Amino acid sequence: MTLTGFLAYSAALGIAAAIPGPGLTALVARALGSGFCSALAMSFGLMLGDLAYLTAVVLGLAFVAQTFGMVFLVIKWLGVAYLAFLGWRFWTSGITPETVEAKKGRGGLVSSFAAGLAVTLGNPKTMIFYLAVTPTIVDLKTITLVDYGILVALTVVVLLLVLVPYLALAAKARGFLKSPRALRALSRTAAGFMVGAAAAIAARQ
Repeated sequence: MTLTGFLAYSAALGIAAAIPGPGLTALVARALGSGFCSALAMSFGLMLGDLAYLTAVVLGLAFVAQTFGMVFLVIKWLGVAYLAFLGWRFWTSGITPETVEAKKGRGGLVSSFAAGLAVTLGNPKTMIFYLAVTPTIVDLKTITLVDYGILVALTVVVLLLVLVPYLALAAKARGFLKSPRALRALSRTAAGFMVGAAAAIAARQ
């Protein structure tokens, strides 16, 4: 691949990642509800899902999405169910001053990572980018192992540059909200984002 090809891929990925969608919505909701560390773990799950699709495309396995369509469908609905569950939990349990502090150093990292992975693998927007758009940018006939390694590195860097500012700002806003009324509103907002992300994934074909 040429430098121009790598730059084109990075630009296209950056634009696609920055456009609000189920993944970004779920990430912001996670940051609002559980803080920076939990949202960062979710972002790593999102990135792993992206890398899985990138690898499939590079290996010429676009047909896997058709051959194992039922697997992707199951993953999609598991992601929808989990996001809906998180929305219900934020709505009913809420966020208290105690949990704001407790969740900073505790828990939920594995579940956040898994949620991010499920959201990405079940997100049609991500599928379309890697299975339809990427092959028009990347010359899959001449790609080498080194090229693939560079694409992986670029994917991680670009996604971090796009996602981290979102979750950092959301987590920062969460830290300023201490009163019970503000925390209740924050809980309802996070719940709404989670359910909205679940609905968006469920509605897309």
